[in-house]
Amino acid sequence: MIELLNEDWRELLKEELEKEYFVDLMNFLESEYTNATIYPPKNQIFSAFNYTSFDNVMVVILGQDPYHGFGQANGLAFSVSDDIIFPPSLRNIFKELKHDLGTEIPKSGNLEKWAKQGVLLLNDVLTVRESKAGSHQKKGWEKFTSTVIELISTKKENVVFLLWGNYAQKKGKNINNNIHLILKSGHPSPMSANQGKWFGNQHFSKTNNYLIENKLKEIKW
Repeated sequence: MIELLNEDWRELLKEELEKEYFVDLMNFLESEYTNATIYPPKNQIFSAFNYTSFDNVMVVILGQDPYHGFGQANGLAFSVSDDIIFPPSLRNIFKELKHDLGTEIPKSGNLEKWAKQGVLLLNDVLTVRESKAGSHQKKGWEKFTSTVIELISTKKENVVFLLWGNYAQKKGKNINNNIHLILKSGHPSPMSANQGKWFGNQHFSKTNNYLIENKLKEIKW
């Protein structure tokens, strides 16, 4: 399964991929994909990395779990496959984007176009059983993704980290804010958004302003 991971990330994470916990995780997943319905499809587990190489990472958006409904998850945090109805959080992301930048709400919730521009859409846990939220938590993914975040924090500069909600903020607590921009707000889920913790955060324009200030290419959200 490791061969599904992009070669540049595979080289950077070589030591991590050889650790016992990760080998155990891969064995667990082989069994899960054989005996249950798991999302995203096996060939999309590492989509976040395969669309966004390490060198191209300019923005990191941290999610939690993949969507666990049929056809939704495509390996990118908050993203859904084409022709899938927007989950509530994604709809609120698009609403804030429209409010912030005047961008029309797209017809597709597939965020591949963001990923291809350097937005790493990273879930904390990369797989889930159908209809069982959180079912692959504490199997090793959290340790792996923490290593990814640490790698970006220590090896790169001027990356924008978007931490939406308490879970993401706790996950990103050790990011070096001296060389990166960290933007925090409530989660785009309806409960948080309707309490005034999401709408109006202007994270998309703030991200682009920072990238431009540091002579980097803005994201075409």
